[in-house]
Amino acid sequence: REQAAGKTKKCCTGTVEDLNSIFCCCSRQVGAMQFICQRSDGSPFVVAGPCWPFCSFFTVPLIGGLSYLVLYFCIIDESTPVPFWAAYLYCPLIALTLASLFMVSCRDPGMMERISEDEESSGAFLWNEQVASYRPPDALYCRECKVLIEDYDHLCPWTGTGIGKKNMCAFKAFVVL
Repeated sequence: REQAAGKTKKCCTGTVEDLNSIFCCCSRQVGAMQFICQRSDGSPFVVAGPCWPFCSFFTVPLIGGLSYLVLYFCIIDESTPVPFWAAYLYCPLIALTLASLFMVSCRDPGMMERISEDEESSGAFLWNEQVASYRPPDALYCRECKVLIEDYDHLCPWTGTGIGKKNMCAFKAFVVL
């Protein structure tokens, strides 16, 4: 295929963009974040971060696979001294762990909209060169996500997304579980 600059576009380069084009083909992209599902006002409902392949193909199978092995060989096996009722505690705990992982990785981390000079009248906002927008003092630019995130903490490759104001509680639950 020909691009506007006259260069040919490679179809399969082995990058995350290839996975995004295959699995997130109907999504809207903002920075490196994929809006899989949106509300009627256009705000994101289900978001995939820039490291979603690592979360999907490594973190989830790691948690699920190891949990199954522990359940099968350590809890359900009749030759172990662990009582069978421990499975009734263990399985909901694993379900809560996976639910908190999905709450972190599929939730908007607190992405900020661009703020123009007209809207920035209080003087408390700072200029951010990467997104060419004003930002509040508590918002930071994430290089991997390529967006401003309110109360940005870090990018977690295990969850596949940036950790900010809107998914911090679920992230803490995931880490504790």
